[in-house]
Amino acid sequence: MGLTNNDIFKKLRVALKLRDDDIVQICALVDFKVTKSELGAIFRNEDHPKYVECGDQFLRNFLNGLVIHMRGPMPKKKIAENKSGE
Repeated sequence: MGLTNNDIFKKLRVALKLRDDDIVQICALVDFKVTKSELGAIFRNEDHPKYVECGDQFLRNFLNGLVIHMRGPMPKKKIAENKSGE
């Protein structure tokens, strides 16, 4: 059996030494609101009654926020000027 989204999220949290506050701030970078209690439910053991599966959207938003957190926001693209002489 492969890794679940919860497993990936837990491993990233440990590898990057992230605390709940850090994860909340990272998710806020992509306008994704998450609470500490939601994170607690995701990081619980699968056999715990309050365990919640980490959905694809949740993990995707966290990863997009993590990219911004680590590299900074993408620079704005310059709009090409019309060079046809109009």
